Amino acid sequence: MLALTGGYMAIEVAGGILTGSLALIADAGHMLTDVAGVSMALLAIRFAARPANDGKSYGYYRLEILAAIANGILLFGVAAYILYEAYRRFLEPPEILGLPMLAVATVGLLVNLVSARLLLAGQKSSLNLRGAFYEVVGDLLGSVAVIVAGVVIALTGWNIVDPIASVVIGLFILPRTWTLIRDAVDVLLEATPKGVDMAEVRRHITETEGVKDAHDLHAWTITSGMNVLSAHIVLADGARADEVLDRLCGCLSDDFDIEHSTFQLEPTDRRTVEKATH
Repeated sequence: MLALTGGYMAIEVAGGILTGSLALIADAGHMLTDVAGVSMALLAIRFAARPANDGKSYGYYRLEILAAIANGILLFGVAAYILYEAYRRFLEPPEILGLPMLAVATVGLLVNLVSARLLLAGQKSSLNLRGAFYEVVGDLLGSVAVIVAGVVIALTGWNIVDPIASVVIGLFILPRTWTLIRDAVDVLLEATPKGVDMAEVRRHITETEGVKDAHDLHAWTITSGMNVLSAHIVLADGARADEVLDRLCGCLSDDFDIEHSTFQLEPTDRRTVEKATH
């Protein structure tokens, strides 16, 4: 799918230059969001396989986040160029080859239909594939916009339709790019993972058998899909540390999908401290 999307993106850029259509170039920029997303996923898989070491105790997981920020900045630049160029074309609409533009856009629609078909089954069971499927659906709409513009230009010669379609596609890129950068920055700031309610986490922890109280509770994300948590746990009188630790780790794993958790277990009187990690 990556090769299919990336290959057609290059064709759209070439087609946009040859036909004079900014809408084709804008749609290529739209498809760049998909190429960037899939490339990040592959990058994360590749570098996640590298072992951690003394200098990088978490390995190379954060490279995915850095790549997301770089891609987001690139996509903002693409969207800004599209909107600026559209403004110039509103003032002086250039000549556009409507039929060749329509032909390239039609191929794009077919490529997106094939990609959607490839993802249709998998998106029902995988959130990552579901996200990719929705991206392809967005590309389908972009291709439809370019096709409509191509038909209008071929039949009427109204070249102004091309920058109008370009603005629509450019504005569609911006919110997706903003979301990408915002989520990546949240990871770097070690913000609470999306979907994790810290008040609910605290309630589950303090209601665990053998736990009297909890403090210094933190949750953050290392990379996509890898949430971690740490906390100081005050044990109830007579509680067994190993049993409490097993209950806490099971609770976080089952109820909050947090597989990596670190707890410092403290007796009520705080005279001794037992550290435990899972």
